[in-house]
Amino acid sequence: MPVASEVPIYKLYGEREHWPAPEMVHCESIASRGTLHNWRIAPHRHNGLFQILYLKDGKAKVQLEDQQHDMRAGQILMVPQMCVHGFTFDRNAVGHVVTLAYSMIHKLTEQAGDGLVALTSPGMHSLHNDAVSSHIKMAFSALDHEYKGNAPYRNLLIESLLGVILIWLARSSQDYATDRPKEAAKAGEHFNRFSALIEEHYARHHPLAYYARQLGVTPAHLNALCRHIAGKSALALIHERMMLEAKRNLVYTSMTISVVSYTIGFSDPAYFTRFFKRKMGMSPKNFRKQAGI
Repeated sequence: MPVASEVPIYKLYGEREHWPAPEMVHCESIASRGTLHNWRIAPHRHNGLFQILYLKDGKAKVQLEDQQHDMRAGQILMVPQMCVHGFTFDRNAVGHVVTLAYSMIHKLTEQAGDGLVALTSPGMHSLHNDAVSSHIKMAFSALDHEYKGNAPYRNLLIESLLGVILIWLARSSQDYATDRPKEAAKAGEHFNRFSALIEEHYARHHPLAYYARQLGVTPAHLNALCRHIAGKSALALIHERMMLEAKRNLVYTSMTISVVSYTIGFSDPAYFTRFFKRKMGMSPKNFRKQAGI
């Protein structure tokens, strides 16, 4: 079998060079990138980067992991790190693409406590003909203008505009109450740390007690926290991340099923197959065949 060819991980769309901007944010128009690639951006991932795409005019086909979505004018897509995504735009589509380093997001949301919880999953949100939507549209236009310029206090204004957009995305992603008690903010912080630990250790098959110990809570408390915030048990979230990586490798690479099982920590491919079938309702082989690989 050929060596596996994983979904590429880029700094930006199709780029491997160092981060181009010292302020940890990059803004460009959809057209500036789309025309370079015949209006099609092949599936890829970003490590350590969060992207926001605002489609002001035109239409697009969006791929998120193994799902296809239609995107229309007036919608905003947010793509967290390591999410496989690709685009096919209408020619002459109009809009903005904003790419943020996570260090910038943490800086902008550190006072929100659990503000990052709402930004951990991909999502599509629609603007309407109301005052709030008008403000968000203006924020994107002003952000684009400031990014291209060199006026006094440029970085401060860029951060302020990004804060407006991120807060709107967080509010649109969940029922957001500004008067959440300190306990809820602490729960959000624990959930963020748990999500980061999953990303780092999901293939090592640590018991739940390991994660709870790293967070300084009991396994029961961690489970309750995850059910409250994500609607799933802590173990279900770990398994979900394992399944995501397995599906990515089955769809986007030529790895054998045995190799796929080893990459996510299974020493026995037969056990991996049973695990996968229990979660997906089909075997890894049939899943790959259904995906057309």
